[in-house]
Amino acid sequence: MKKNKQIVNLLLEYGIAVVLLLLIIIFATQSSNFLSVNTVMTILKQVSITGIISVGMTFVILTGGIDLSVGSIAGVSSVTAAIFMLNGFSIPLTCILTVLIALIYGILNGLCVTKLNMPPLIATLGTQTALRGAAYIITGGLPVFGFSAVFGDFAKTSVARIPLMVILMAVIFLIGKFVLDQCNFGRYIYGTGGNEEASFLSGISVIKTKLSAYAISGMLAGVAGLVLLSRTNSGQPSAGIGYEMDAITAVVLGGVSLSGGQGRVSQVMIGVLIMGVLSTGMIMLGINDYVQQLIKGLVLIAAVTFSEFSARMRNVTSAEK
Repeated sequence: MKKNKQIVNLLLEYGIAVVLLLLIIIFATQSSNFLSVNTVMTILKQVSITGIISVGMTFVILTGGIDLSVGSIAGVSSVTAAIFMLNGFSIPLTCILTVLIALIYGILNGLCVTKLNMPPLIATLGTQTALRGAAYIITGGLPVFGFSAVFGDFAKTSVARIPLMVILMAVIFLIGKFVLDQCNFGRYIYGTGGNEEASFLSGISVIKTKLSAYAISGMLAGVAGLVLLSRTNSGQPSAGIGYEMDAITAVVLGGVSLSGGQGRVSQVMIGVLIMGVLSTGMIMLGINDYVQQLIKGLVLIAAVTFSEFSARMRNVTSAEK
């Protein structure tokens, strides 16, 4: 019995890494180019935007919430930055203003959830729809281009063959890990998601904690929007569609419980890589877009199912102790 429990605990702890390894083996056997340096760099560049968004999503989901607006925030941020540069704003000022505006979007989400007591799903869905509409209104449905070509150099530049956008994603993951693992704020995030009432009674400002989580999510979605703009060299009003679902899938794959209070950002990185390996592998095998959407949907369902199973098993283990 004890040995069975140890096996279950190992699967809960390292199962996500095993899945990633199996996917790599499967696609490597089907395509000789899959393990090439170019393919690996392509995967890392592909997941860098989703990865940045996923860190912010992790903070929100750990509090027991969800943020469906991150894709729209990334899209409208790319459009906003493009317009700023077309109007003569410098690149540093454009980046600062764009991230600050995205931060405000996140704060508005947090206020709707904490002050107006709106369900996170509804609050962020409303923001998602409103911002997407705003992006189309501002641009007239047309892409915004013609700004400084220097801005696009960020997405093209590499250090020791590692793209800067990948380095940025890694730095953001490390900062997120440090905050959640080493800072009081991280403990407040876990406490709020684990038991909101107990956290409140112990002196934690639940409202400020949730508000901060949504603010971080909005800000990082804005950063992702800037990276997206650098990569595409045009502000597309439709940019960022579907990013929220990819981020949620990656976070849940990484073992973060949708109920809040459980999960680690280091595991979320593996979830992000699984999504990138899966997408790139299917493209290299010539699988059409419709089948890819079906598989991604099934992966999300499987991830949520495994998340709920993991939570139950941990509860059983805790009770037995």
